Amino acid sequence: MAIYAIGDIQGCYNELRSLLDVIKFDPAQDQLWLAGDLVNRGPHSLETLRFIKGLGAAAVSVLGNHDLHLIATVASLNKAGKKDTLGPILRASDCDELIDWLRRQRLFYYNDQFCMLHAGLPPQWDFEQTKLMAQEVEKVIRGENYQRFFRSMYGNKPALWQDDFSKTEKLRFAVNCFTRLRYCTVDGELDFHFKGPLGSQAPNLLPWFAVPGRKSQDMRIIFGHWSTLGFYTEHNVYSIDTGCLWGGQLTALKLESPPQRISIDCQCSQKPSMQ
Repeated sequence: MAIYAIGDIQGCYNELRSLLDVIKFDPAQDQLWLAGDLVNRGPHSLETLRFIKGLGAAAVSVLGNHDLHLIATVASLNKAGKKDTLGPILRASDCDELIDWLRRQRLFYYNDQFCMLHAGLPPQWDFEQTKLMAQEVEKVIRGENYQRFFRSMYGNKPALWQDDFSKTEKLRFAVNCFTRLRYCTVDGELDFHFKGPLGSQAPNLLPWFAVPGRKSQDMRIIFGHWSTLGFYTEHNVYSIDTGCLWGGQLTALKLESPPQRISIDCQCSQKPSMQ
């Protein structure tokens, strides 16, 4: 069995199918790990969700910020934005089934060699803390009162981890790390304003994975979310969002020793921007 981790698809269904052809993906034998942001901004979010859901156990996905945005939109807690391309999902006869499936995806996935999440981790969290916080958020998203959670999910505060946070604060902080984080300070204070490539940030900011002494540095972490970072493999991490949506590439990482990168060129669906 081969395992392939694939970066942000964001509704680029045709490119996903082309990449699967290139790697000769066989759902009867192989498995896909999807790094989140399955939907939005690209042209075929509905087809993407239906296809991945249809793969059953041959595909696992972590939730990204655009995936959570879709769930919130369907729950009538958030209006679709001007750049969103979620209309076909919202109008689909199987919308409820797709959202129910999406709500049961993970924030953090792992085996004995690799871990996967969408965005990043604060330097204070080790493997056990990461697993615990992911489970707490997943339980709420899957619960009957998940709409209540989405009412308190949005916001940039608190920005610095404390063990004595309230439950609401813990959940919001965890969601922001798992689905939005790129940069933080050396003390671990999260920054959500700057989204540019390495080397262009303010002097007080570091990419989350480069903070000295971070407790997750022994974890081999696969993540997406950061198209301006692109493919990156230092600090024991694997960044695999190579900007398919923006006319870049869609990347699969074959999880072997050493991991093997396979990428295809993508047609531009959106104008490049600091997304």
